[in-house]
Amino acid sequence: MQGPGSMQGAGPVQGPGPMGPGGPPRQPFGQQQAHPHPVPTLPPVPPLPAAPPSRRLGDIPIRAVYLLGSILATVLAVLLIFVVFSGDVPTNQQPGEQVVSVAPVPSASVTATPSASASASPTVSAVVLPPVPASKTLETFSGTASLASGLITDKTVGITYPRLAAPWKAKSFPPFSIAQRMGKVEIPHTVIASAMYPGDSPEKKPSSNADYRKLATEAVRWAIRTQYPKGARLDEWTASQKIPVGKGWTLGYKVGYTFGGKKQEAQAVVTVVEVGKTKPGMLLASIPEPNKKYWRDLNTLVQQVRPL
Repeated sequence: MQGPGSMQGAGPVQGPGPMGPGGPPRQPFGQQQAHPHPVPTLPPVPPLPAAPPSRRLGDIPIRAVYLLGSILATVLAVLLIFVVFSGDVPTNQQPGEQVVSVAPVPSASVTATPSASASASPTVSAVVLPPVPASKTLETFSGTASLASGLITDKTVGITYPRLAAPWKAKSFPPFSIAQRMGKVEIPHTVIASAMYPGDSPEKKPSSNADYRKLATEAVRWAIRTQYPKGARLDEWTASQKIPVGKGWTLGYKVGYTFGGKKQEAQAVVTVVEVGKTKPGMLLASIPEPNKKYWRDLNTLVQQVRPL
């Protein structure tokens, strides 16, 4: 007799088999169940690109060659400008002593026998000068001085003085060794220039301030004949003073003249400097009235001219 809820005629109870009731077959214990869907296969890794072959000169694009050439040309141009304008300015490269040969004036030791340079010069009328003051300091001109961009070292003459910035430009200007100019090359000149003292050498080397003042006076006489229109005259001495370093003398002067039918004036200075020779070196600076705003540059030159 069986209890309630028991099944009649049932056989022995079977354990879990490969197929459960109403479900898929079961995997034996310890075995991994197969994935119902296939796993996608990854594409193969592409190989690394081969190293590019080394370029030869013929493989460089022509534009790159032109660019490199222009860069090198620019660098060379800058270096050349730096070398040319770093201090020394090209001179006339004439051997020996540089002599201003335009209408040279006689020195204080003129004799009855003319020298070779004097005989080759045209006859010029004498320039009458007022008495030179023994001492007079150059006044400070109004206006703003030009910037000094460096020094000019005139090895031919043996002096150094400021190189002024634009509009001054260093140019060849015979018979001077070195010149800074502005404007047209015409009389009356706007110029700063160095040369050996014009005319004959003194019989003996100057030694006193009075000797150099006398030579400076003759240099002014020469400048009035050569740098201004015919009939120019010296109206006033504006300076008569010793140079700041070494032996020498500076004379400042105002010149009156007629140009283009109009009366004008110019301010100028002449400095003679002892340079170890019988004949001194000379610095001349003249600025006509149309460029009067640069008269202040004369103060800069007088204060900084030096022998080498």
